[in-house]
Amino acid sequence: MAIIDIEQKALLLIVDDSPDVLAFLHGLLRDEFRIKAASDGEGALRIANQTPAPDLILLDVMMPGMGGHAVCQQLKQNPALQDVPVIFLTGQEDVNDEIAGFEAGAIDYIHKPVSAPVLLARIRTHLALKSANDFLQNQNVYLENEVARRTQEVLAIQDGIIITMASHAETRD
Repeated sequence: MAIIDIEQKALLLIVDDSPDVLAFLHGLLRDEFRIKAASDGEGALRIANQTPAPDLILLDVMMPGMGGHAVCQQLKQNPALQDVPVIFLTGQEDVNDEIAGFEAGAIDYIHKPVSAPVLLARIRTHLALKSANDFLQNQNVYLENEVARRTQEVLAIQDGIIITMASHAETRD
C-alpha cells in the first residue's frame, strides 16, 4: 500500500492478447503514465508481483489460456495486490460478463473499441480514489501507533502516581 507520488507517474499494467490493442493503449497512455505490458494472464501475474507493483491494471477479459476473470481473482487473493484497481477491457457486451467481472474483483468495465477520453478519465478517477484510500489507510496505521504510544505514556504516568501515592502514604504512617 504505497501512496502514489504526485511527482512520479503512476505505473499501469496493460494486459491484452492483441498486439494492436497493446500498441494503441501504450501510445495513448505513455506520456502520462509509466507502462508495463503483458500479452497473457500468466505474464500479467508475473509482472504484477514485481516491485514496484502496478498502481492500476487494464485487463482484457478474453485471452487464450488464463482469462481476465481468473487473473483478477488471483490478483485479489494476493494481499499485496488486492487494493490495486483492475479495469476490464472487453469487446463483449453481455451483462452477465460484466457481473462476473465485478464479482472477480474489477472496479470498472470499459467496452472496446475504447474511447480515449473515457479511458483516461476513468484511469485518473480510479488512481485518485486509490491514492486517497492509501492515504487513509496510512493515516489509520499512524493513528493506531500514536494511540498505542500514548497509552504506554499514560500507563507509565499512572504507575508513577501509584508509587508516589504509596510512598506518601508510607511516610504519613
